[in-house]
Amino acid sequence: MPNTIPCSDRVLLNDWHVVADRSMLSPHTPISTRLLGVDLRITCSDRHGTQVVRVDTGEKVKSVAKYGFVWACLGMPERDILYIPEADEPDRYLVTGGSIAVKVSGLRAVENFLDMGHFPFVHTGWLGDEPHTEVAPYTVELTEAGEVLATDCRFYQPVASPTATEGFIVDYVYKVIRPYTVALYKSNPTQKERLDVITLFVQPVDEENCVAHPFLCYLREGIEEASIRSFMQLIFAQDKPILENQVPKRLPLDPRAETPIRADAVSVYYRRWLRDRAVTYGAIPARP
Repeated sequence: MPNTIPCSDRVLLNDWHVVADRSMLSPHTPISTRLLGVDLRITCSDRHGTQVVRVDTGEKVKSVAKYGFVWACLGMPERDILYIPEADEPDRYLVTGGSIAVKVSGLRAVENFLDMGHFPFVHTGWLGDEPHTEVAPYTVELTEAGEVLATDCRFYQPVASPTATEGFIVDYVYKVIRPYTVALYKSNPTQKERLDVITLFVQPVDEENCVAHPFLCYLREGIEEASIRSFMQLIFAQDKPILENQVPKRLPLDPRAETPIRADAVSVYYRRWLRDRAVTYGAIPARP
């Protein structure tokens, strides 16, 4: 049975979440989805635009369209949808990477996105390869905006992106912007002084299911838009079975629950950051 326990985390209820890729909407067929345990119906028409409605009450949910997605807030929005400066740069493709349903907590999906250690084993020949398995020390800190920032991340990748013609050591920057939103900035193989940007908007369907919505801001030089989407879907298809075999499906927040190693520094910080913000939905709370 699906998990229908309602969310009580104010930080999540009063925030914006992606609930659909606009390119998937049809004026003739409503889309059904779920957010934080609440069933939603999304309709699109020339007369009324895009509307999101709660199935249980028939009440309209606050919604907006941005970055090619439909966003919804179940409560009263306490802040704007996050701003991605790179989306304003005219020499970038702005690509929605497909909506991928994953049978695991969305917090697990975010943590997996932060994990460089799995590259050689899950993405062999693409984002990693043996014997290049070591995760070099990197820096994790909290920004003035209250985001988790990991810098000085470097990892050898045979095929870092669709434009890569050879392997090289890729510079990475990770930023956890909101509990279910994480961004990755990585070296562009052609313009190595600039970074491609992948933002992962994770829709918490319920506590043990999510939908991952990648948003890709890639430099246009030497690449086609379709290649960007295909590459992202290839990588995520490799991650999906690993994520769905995670036990437990929810993310444990107790420091004693799972034993971290040095490479897990950003994960440890992320879990503490969630505890500090009283995020419990999709998590196993820390023991008192």
